Amino acid sequence: MTSALYSALSGLQAHQGWIGVIGNNLANASTSGFKSSRAVFADQFSQNLRFATLPTGTTGGRNPMQVGMGVTLADIGRDMSQGALTSTGRVFDLALSGKGHFVLSDGFQTLYTRVGTFGLDASSRLVDQRTGMLVMGQNNQAIDINSTSLFPPSATTTATFTGNLPAQVTGPLAQVLGSASGFAQGTQANLSGSIGGPYAVPLGETWTMDLVVSNGASQKVSVTSTTGSVTALDIVNAINALSSSGVTAAVAGNGSVSITTNRTGTAATVKVVPGATGKDLASLTGLPTTMVAGTQSVAGATTLLNDLPSNVVDYAPGDAITISGLDTDGTPVSGTFVFGTGVGQDGETLGDLMNFIDTLYPNATPALNATTGKIELTADQTGATGLSLVITDGAGATGSTTWAQHAFLASTVGTGPDTATTSIEVYDQAGTAHTVTFNFERQDDGSWNVTPSIPPSEGTVSGVLTGLRFNANGTIATLPTTTSFTATFTGQPGQSVSLNLGSPSLYDGITMFGGESTMFANGQDGYGVGQLSNMAVNGDGDIQGFYTNGQVQVLGQLGVANFVNEGGLREVGNNLWAESANSGARTVSAGLQAGAGEVVGGALEGSNVEIAGEFVHLIEAQRGFQANARVITTTDQVMSELVNLLR
Repeated sequence: MTSALYSALSGLQAHQGWIGVIGNNLANASTSGFKSSRAVFADQFSQNLRFATLPTGTTGGRNPMQVGMGVTLADIGRDMSQGALTSTGRVFDLALSGKGHFVLSDGFQTLYTRVGTFGLDASSRLVDQRTGMLVMGQNNQAIDINSTSLFPPSATTTATFTGNLPAQVTGPLAQVLGSASGFAQGTQANLSGSIGGPYAVPLGETWTMDLVVSNGASQKVSVTSTTGSVTALDIVNAINALSSSGVTAAVAGNGSVSITTNRTGTAATVKVVPGATGKDLASLTGLPTTMVAGTQSVAGATTLLNDLPSNVVDYAPGDAITISGLDTDGTPVSGTFVFGTGVGQDGETLGDLMNFIDTLYPNATPALNATTGKIELTADQTGATGLSLVITDGAGATGSTTWAQHAFLASTVGTGPDTATTSIEVYDQAGTAHTVTFNFERQDDGSWNVTPSIPPSEGTVSGVLTGLRFNANGTIATLPTTTSFTATFTGQPGQSVSLNLGSPSLYDGITMFGGESTMFANGQDGYGVGQLSNMAVNGDGDIQGFYTNGQVQVLGQLGVANFVNEGGLREVGNNLWAESANSGARTVSAGLQAGAGEVVGGALEGSNVEIAGEFVHLIEAQRGFQANARVITTTDQVMSELVNLLR
């Protein structure tokens, strides 16, 4: 009977211990970084009532017969699994996602924790705010954060550019004056009779025909016979006697009448309209009645001025043609072209006139467009100018040309070079920012120059980057020979700054596509002095300082300790652990290295206690305790019956 009592007693003790473990777990369900425990039972020694025997030839073997002597609480183990992470937003609230412990020291002992409720003390050392222990780094030294020093400045050495320069050329362009209409080389229209004179015309009769020249009004030609006949010369004289007829008549070699327009070109036409029947000069002389026109083609340098369709009256030697206007620099131009090939005369062809114009304009060059026949006067330099040219007939000239139809107008307006401007702050060695402006300017040969500049009050800049060229696909073809300039800021030595414009044939910098300019400087490597504005801890445990000048600096490195058997660590309270004989070798590394977990800033690890599971275990422990208590009660009743038997 006593064995049953002692077995039940051991069961009560074991389940009481289990309830204690469960109670501790539930009590720490909200404790940051808490690792739950579990109770492990084992049976105790047994009383042998019969030993096992071997089988024989006549009997079989028998198993041992034993009575257990109770249970014991064999082990209380820790569950070191990951707890949920909760964001706090506080810089030095740190957690570990994965294995490892933060290292703490008070100068006498080293302890470990999963709960990084850290902060800075008055000496700018990183400490555990619960215990005041120092947080240790990877080198097993206290982490001393310099939170008051300034981040020193750095002078700019490189500036980077990107964006687009316009492919469409709007400058630099040279001003071009072009004649409003092209010059042509023309031939006269001609009608020739097929019948030679003299012609029989009865005495006293008048014969007629109408003459239409260049689609003008009809003009009547009439001849009266005084001898019984008329000659070809009589008819020629009658035609030439017409006022403003626009034609010249002559007796042809075969004695017939020939009529030729004074003007040339396709606009010069002549037509004969027959006179009255029986008295028609056209049929008398054999003149055709169909309209005849002159011809014309694009003029060349050898084209005679008198052959121009715009020539109204042929020039005679000595006639003057006046040239006037302004050269590109605003200098007045004035000259008189003398028609003819004699001494003191300048020529008779269109080329002679252009050569004369060329001598009057030292800063511009005339040329004849072989396609359009227009004379184009082009400024020798690009940019806007006051270039002008006017051609008129001189006073008293016999000949005349409708120069107004060839008035010189600006076919291309002279413009300055295409430009694109951007600026960026450049830092000197003292950390002072200076605005440097970069002017990209298209050159006459299509390349670009880059000119840096600063206000004179801030210093000087030397060096112009020349020869930036682009491929047809918009990528850089060739970079400038020199891609740097020197800036000498007031009170500072000269510093060289390189420009990163991109790589040839790659789309990694400046391009030249169609469209507007989008050129800009998108970065430089200098910065001014900076003050610490914020801190953060990254995944490997680096404490990073963020400064007002945009720079980042590592101010300290947290150490993360790992153990061969982290379950062997000894809990010493206050969320702290100590090494034990069975925790194994320790390694200290950065986060995410050597098996260590990731350091998570601005968060704390929660307890890994599973409340629902603990309540289930609590019910199990309670039932187990009740069962053992019932065994004691039953045994007590049996023993009472035995005592009653003796009465």
